[in-house]
Amino acid sequence: MGEWVLGFQEMDKTQLLLVGGKGLNLGELSKIEGIQVPEGFCVTTVGYQKAIEHNEAYYALLDQLTMLKAEDRDQIGEISRKLRHIIMEAEIPSDVVEAVTQYLSRYGDEHAYAVRSSATAEDLPQASFAGQQDTYLNIIGKEAILQHISKCWASLFTDRAVIYRMQNGFDHSQVYLSVIVQRMVFPQASGILFTADPITSSRKLLSIDAGFGLGEALVSGLVSADCYKVQGEEIVDKRIAAKKLAIYGLKEGGTETRQIDPEQQTAQTLTDRQIVQLARIGREIEAYFGCPQDIEWCLAHDTFYIVQSRPITTLYPIPEADDGENHVYVSVGHQQMMTDPIKPLGLSFYLLITRAPMRKAGGRLFVDVAPNLGSPAGRDFLIHTLGPSDPLIKDALMTVIERGDFIKLQPDVNQGQSSGTSHIGRSPAGSQDQPELDPSIVSDLIKDSEASIEQLKLSIQSKSGADLFAFIREDIEQLKKLLFDPRSMPVIMAAMNASAWINANMNQWLGEKNAADTLAQSVPGNITSEMGLALLDVADVIRPYPEVVDYLQHVKDEHSLDGMIKVEGGQEALDAIHKYLSKYGMRCAGEIDITRTRWSEKPTTLVPMILNNVKSFEPNAGSRKFEQGRQEALKKEQELLERLKQLPDGEHKAKETKIMIDLIRNFSGYREYPKYGIVSRYFVYKQAMLREAEQLVQSGVIHDKEDVYYLTFEEFHEAVHTHKLDYRIIDTRKAEYKLYKKLTPPRVITSDGEIIAGEYKRENIPAAAIAGLAVSFGVIEGRARVILNMEDAELEEGDILVTPFTDPSWTPLFVSIKGLVTEVGGLMTHGAVIAREYGLPAVVGVENATKLIRDGQRIRVNGTEGYIEIL
Repeated sequence: MGEWVLGFQEMDKTQLLLVGGKGLNLGELSKIEGIQVPEGFCVTTVGYQKAIEHNEAYYALLDQLTMLKAEDRDQIGEISRKLRHIIMEAEIPSDVVEAVTQYLSRYGDEHAYAVRSSATAEDLPQASFAGQQDTYLNIIGKEAILQHISKCWASLFTDRAVIYRMQNGFDHSQVYLSVIVQRMVFPQASGILFTADPITSSRKLLSIDAGFGLGEALVSGLVSADCYKVQGEEIVDKRIAAKKLAIYGLKEGGTETRQIDPEQQTAQTLTDRQIVQLARIGREIEAYFGCPQDIEWCLAHDTFYIVQSRPITTLYPIPEADDGENHVYVSVGHQQMMTDPIKPLGLSFYLLITRAPMRKAGGRLFVDVAPNLGSPAGRDFLIHTLGPSDPLIKDALMTVIERGDFIKLQPDVNQGQSSGTSHIGRSPAGSQDQPELDPSIVSDLIKDSEASIEQLKLSIQSKSGADLFAFIREDIEQLKKLLFDPRSMPVIMAAMNASAWINANMNQWLGEKNAADTLAQSVPGNITSEMGLALLDVADVIRPYPEVVDYLQHVKDEHSLDGMIKVEGGQEALDAIHKYLSKYGMRCAGEIDITRTRWSEKPTTLVPMILNNVKSFEPNAGSRKFEQGRQEALKKEQELLERLKQLPDGEHKAKETKIMIDLIRNFSGYREYPKYGIVSRYFVYKQAMLREAEQLVQSGVIHDKEDVYYLTFEEFHEAVHTHKLDYRIIDTRKAEYKLYKKLTPPRVITSDGEIIAGEYKRENIPAAAIAGLAVSFGVIEGRARVILNMEDAELEEGDILVTPFTDPSWTPLFVSIKGLVTEVGGLMTHGAVIAREYGLPAVVGVENATKLIRDGQRIRVNGTEGYIEIL
């Protein structure tokens, strides 16, 4: 009997493939003491498989379906309709009929039942599949129940279920359907309970949606629900909806929609006592399953029945801390312009280098700023440092501070300690805040870094095995010395403070906004902006050779690049590409993750950008662009100084301003260099470690050398040392990484799991405009190119790039565009710095920009005020 049908009490946790996610969870729920679950059973997936096992037409259609993509809606609809028809026509195996008959007689043939689908890829921690298959309510009689079992089986191939599987990477042929047959409850009220608030993600706040009658009215969107929020034992919020309709069961079977009496429409669905009682039940279920739950409930005769519970799959994980204290975490990815998840090896490397109190969550890194928020000086420093860079983070932190009780303020131990406030508006003359800096410091810092990397390349060649890992650990200390060189930060801060000073004072004295943006164009020594211009020089080498251009248009992989040597100009082109890679080949999208594929490892990544440069630009465009920017900066400098001299005390103001302009010109180029130094070292480490990974492949310890990316640095070291590895670690982390890729990391999250979203507080933008942070002045109109992957970039002169984030690897695209919009970023992140240097109007930190703006739309980017208009 157990092969065909299992009662809820007969199931165990290992039987997912027999009863599906929903069935398995019902089995678990029915074992929790004190939780009322309407009795029932599951027709196992064996019955479904038996019904279609010899149907050749079914398998032929399934093969056709696997060839399609989610975009092929018409073909999916046609094939899915045929599959549903085949399943409805298939005979239910006699063993299934006999088993269902026996269980119905046990629970009562005369009762009404709900017949519900339970797929093997449903109600899982990584994918809910909520609502993808069908449910039928109030079904009476064995024949009707058997008929609806077939209908549930067929619903495995609704268009929505097929497309959802495609989007989530599930193989249609490996997903089967169990059918739940559950005693019907006719409730006076029903709804959904989330044990974590679905709006803020707070794990402390429980949310209940409630309406009259059966829950189908809420799920289908037929009516609005009451919403109650509960924290602990206290109801902290109530919203009572006008509930005009409800769905009720009929005596003869089926359901009907009824009007609710006018006086009852605005009545509270649950009493306060019932709300608190239901919240307690929710917390018990959450404790049993060990994670936040999405629970379906109904109320009949003053008893709560639970008819489903599944993990909430959309919550962002909380950074780990087990001290019971309150914490506030700020996203590192939003500071580094890389919000994709990082593989475990990449995370562990970043943690080896940083000094900040970092925590991991969802494959990303977060800094715990609770210690800063706990002191007056720390708060002041944090708000003044992060505030100008990312107003959304500042606003979120202000929300935490204003609550008062989440992070309690402790008096500063050293009251005389500098609070790190901004230098905006201060005079440089005679100020102790701005140390005297010799411009030669920049070249000294760069020389030290380059010499250190050359020494590393020599030293690492002789290292292997466990010695290599010890050597890398030692060398990371050298990297830290370079990163935290006491000469380095004053150089970066000098340029930042000078820019802030210029913007504040030119606005105050001359009414000129964002003057520093023009003054920062084409500064010398910016390794990242030089990288974009250098790719224009590569295009200059290739442009005279049509056969090379044609060859590159058809190049498929890295090895086929070498074949270019056979066409006229091929050797020159290859030399130019290799020369470029020798300086910039360690870069790539998401480069803070050491596991990401570098340009030197996959040079074809650059081919679309090179071809775009060949098509869009005349020879020597790189030099001309740089000189044009330099001349514009010089012209702006002269204009500002002349206008200042006309003011009262003008000579003094002009002298102060000239000092600040020189700081911008001499030192802002260095801002990009430390990261270049990090990724240069990363690439040397990576090449050495991949040699070790290849040894592990040859000795059979791992299947693929890139599997080591799913190990931490320490675990990789241990595998090399012992030649042993538990592959379950890698398999688990691969699955986790796949899940993390679907999550959107928050800028700010608390230890309660609450995501605190900041807001832009501005009145001076048009009503329909999309707000962001102005980081590079100017206004530009053009075609929006929404690009999620740099390799897919097909740009034309005058396009505006709209993308989630840009790190230095995107810079070669900047030479082709006229404006920039990103979802992530701040005043001093890489995209903003390069946009200013190239003179591109830019707005960053635009929430959901790639969804709000469609590819090809004409838009206006206002980089002076910080907004975008769709024209």
